[in-house]
Amino acid sequence: MNLEDLVSVSGMSGVFKMAANRNNGLIIEDLDNGKRKFASARKHQFTPLESIAIYTDDDDSVELTKVFRSMLEQIDDNPPVATNAKSDIVREYFNDILPNHDRDKVHVSDIKKLIKWFNFLKERNLLSLDEDPKKKGSDEEE
Repeated sequence: MNLEDLVSVSGMSGVFKMAANRNNGLIIEDLDNGKRKFASARKHQFTPLESIAIYTDDDDSVELTKVFRSMLEQIDDNPPVATNAKSDIVREYFNDILPNHDRDKVHVSDIKKLIKWFNFLKERNLLSLDEDPKKKGSDEEE
């Protein structure tokens, strides 16, 4: 699972691939049709998915990749809930995925966004349980 070039762009739904970096914004690529467009840094904020982590109650955090991996492993027994489900149902689902998440810092809206991203990437076959090639290569070198 490689989230390296994927970004979330404020004001735009979905996840995009970062095609190029400009000093005044990014050129992003739509994952469905491959079309590229410029997104201005004046209008949008960009969040690389690989930089996102979920707070845990032991004052640490868990990378989004690990959370997605847990969601994939449990998808048959515990499929993602609908993003329009009631808050307590969403929270209960996420308790199964990441039992030690910090309930004060991780809001239901954050969990819903995470579920949307997971479903978006899963539909496009961009998630897998395979190890990242970079991590696998660095483990072999050590």
